[in-house]
Amino acid sequence: MGPPVSSHGLDVPLLDAHVRRHVVDAHLVIPSGGGQVTALFGPSGAGKTTVLRVLAGLERTSGHVRFAGRRWDEGRIFVPSRHRRLGYLFQDAALFPHLDVDANVAYGLSGLPRPERPARVAEALAAAGATHLAGRRVPELSGGEAQRVALARALAPRPGLLLLDEPLSALDTPTRVRLRVELRRVLLAQQVPTVLVTHDRAEALALADRVVVLIDGRVHQVGSPQEVFERPADAAVAAVVGVETAVPGRVGPSHDGLTAVRVDGCTLHAVHDSDLPAGTEVLVCVRAEDVALHLPDAAPQGSPRNRLPGRVTALLDEGPLVRVELDCGFALFAYVTRQSAAELALGMGHEVVAVVKSPAVHLVVRGLPARTHAQPV
Repeated sequence: MGPPVSSHGLDVPLLDAHVRRHVVDAHLVIPSGGGQVTALFGPSGAGKTTVLRVLAGLERTSGHVRFAGRRWDEGRIFVPSRHRRLGYLFQDAALFPHLDVDANVAYGLSGLPRPERPARVAEALAAAGATHLAGRRVPELSGGEAQRVALARALAPRPGLLLLDEPLSALDTPTRVRLRVELRRVLLAQQVPTVLVTHDRAEALALADRVVVLIDGRVHQVGSPQEVFERPADAAVAAVVGVETAVPGRVGPSHDGLTAVRVDGCTLHAVHDSDLPAGTEVLVCVRAEDVALHLPDAAPQGSPRNRLPGRVTALLDEGPLVRVELDCGFALFAYVTRQSAAELALGMGHEVVAVVKSPAVHLVVRGLPARTHAQPV
């Protein structure tokens, strides 16, 4: 495919795709340079797989798809999948059961001289950490092994763009966690620009360099995983990325870099990156892992601005963590370890103090339109 081209000394984006298909109207821009992983993140039905299929040439768009300055799908121009030099890894491995591992990996190498194919297959298997699976029959493979082989098959043609459609979602949890680490290693080593479809927050955090949040066929936010998951751009994104506490508030006065916010009779202090006029309606967002719980008579530690008396209204065991719902005048959620829950003797109706540092309180101005076009970061 060759490196990204320039026009009049200006780098063109590696990928510029405006996908219009069914209810999807999403503009995706991936900057030139590097082998970054861009995750399309959102709920089921958001349009993530539709975008991926349009990039793969499996569906057409009334918009456009341009890769490295070349038009793949625009007006009457349509480049079929086989001429786009893509690697595509599906949710299930989709291996041919009648072919062995080597033949599956070699399936996309028809354009390569036959004597060169074994070396390329070995190279791809090594890249995917699957050398030990060479020569095996497909029915003998576990789910994780099959996905390794499918990844090797996607890498074997040395694609210019790699597309991953929820590649780990069909695996059991231990295998999925293990393969996340391996997949990130492979993607870093191969330096192939990658578009990943996922609705799994842990997967996006582990694999992605950039996250594009798709909701109802529109792009609502683009940024680093930390920015998107910690500072959602609007209420819809906050709900999708799993910000446990998202409640309406009204901005009060600002002082010493802190913004006071009234929420149902309580006052919170937030560190906000821009001045908001008093009276501004906002959505107050706090992640549950940023809330610490103390007993009411415990001596304050440090100088956190937000100490909120509350009463436990619900407890949910989530493995190593316990999700605690509090009534602090508004519903506030916290995560504590099982050991901490036992030490605090948490129970329904018990009184505690929730401590939230000011930088962990994120404010989203209500009434602003959602971001509907992705821009490079």
